Amino acid sequence: MHSDIANIFVIGGTGAQGIPVISALVKDKRYSVRALSRDPDSRRAKSLVALGNVAILEGTFADEAILRAGFRGCDGAYINIDGFNTGEKTEMYWAIRSYEIALEEGVKFFVYGNLDYALKKAGYDSRFRAGHYDGKGRIGEWILFQNQENKRRMGAAVFTTGPYMEMAISARTPMSPSVEDGVVTWRVPLGNGAIPHVALEDCGYYARWLFDHAERANGMDLEVAIEHVEYRQLAAAFERVTGRPAQYIDTDIEAYWSGPLAAAADLPAGYNASPDDKSTMSFRDNFTGFWNIWKYGVIRRDYALLDEIHPNRIKSVEQWLRREDQLGRELGKGGLWERVQPENMVSQAPILKVSEDNRRGRL
Repeated sequence: MHSDIANIFVIGGTGAQGIPVISALVKDKRYSVRALSRDPDSRRAKSLVALGNVAILEGTFADEAILRAGFRGCDGAYINIDGFNTGEKTEMYWAIRSYEIALEEGVKFFVYGNLDYALKKAGYDSRFRAGHYDGKGRIGEWILFQNQENKRRMGAAVFTTGPYMEMAISARTPMSPSVEDGVVTWRVPLGNGAIPHVALEDCGYYARWLFDHAERANGMDLEVAIEHVEYRQLAAAFERVTGRPAQYIDTDIEAYWSGPLAAAADLPAGYNASPDDKSTMSFRDNFTGFWNIWKYGVIRRDYALLDEIHPNRIKSVEQWLRREDQLGRELGKGGLWERVQPENMVSQAPILKVSEDNRRGRL
């Protein structure tokens, strides 16, 4: 199957995950990418065009005419919808329509950027409900179900990621660190749990692997992570890498919401979702569920499978930190210790698109 795929339509290309995914797809000119962007003049869109073999289609995924224009003439698709823009309900509708229109327009292989259906994995216990996870996870299952019937007409794979490791050293994320009396500090409500953090660089490799091995990947849910990262282990690894003190302070959920995220707590998690809609989750409700998912160990990963698919993958938080420290120095950003100083974190472009858009991206 994969020998037929040459042109890939990407939704979410300017996001944190989309940039390394597109970089991996076009690095050897094996694939050409048509990437959707609401603003072709944005820093992120221009960085994609500079890679070569990338064209920008201006528009939004919440428009059937734009979706048709995107899929038409492409034989592959990589669809990762920004749930923090849409909110849960709208994301589910447009993800379904994306699949249906891709099939109608003759796409041969469809990859869906997914997150774990954590509510289901937790036995439908609403303490574990995070709208930006479940909105994707339900559709991931739906696509694999459709694929049972449609897999010869259009193959499909689900690519399930998780919180990016980069979020733990970046500003304006749920796990941004602070520096307290010279100690790098993560105050998060994780208990003795662990987060299956994902390396963005590895996302590029895995996404490319799915298209290169479309026949094997057809019907697959590829769930990825570096490892399950306990934050005591993160702090200890940070100390080893930088020689500077670091700590994890398990934080009560109420204290967490009275910290730096207090101002956002009652806003809709998806900024274009109506606060008057009873289905719209607040930031507080959404991310309380999110932290419970990790605190109580709901999510598993098959690390042996990941070792087989990507033998050179980043396999530990310490390995990731060492690599990131070195990369930061090479790029002139300084080592990790310099980068997590509050003034330096704030001066760097945000890792998350939602932060760069300042929750104002149009739908």
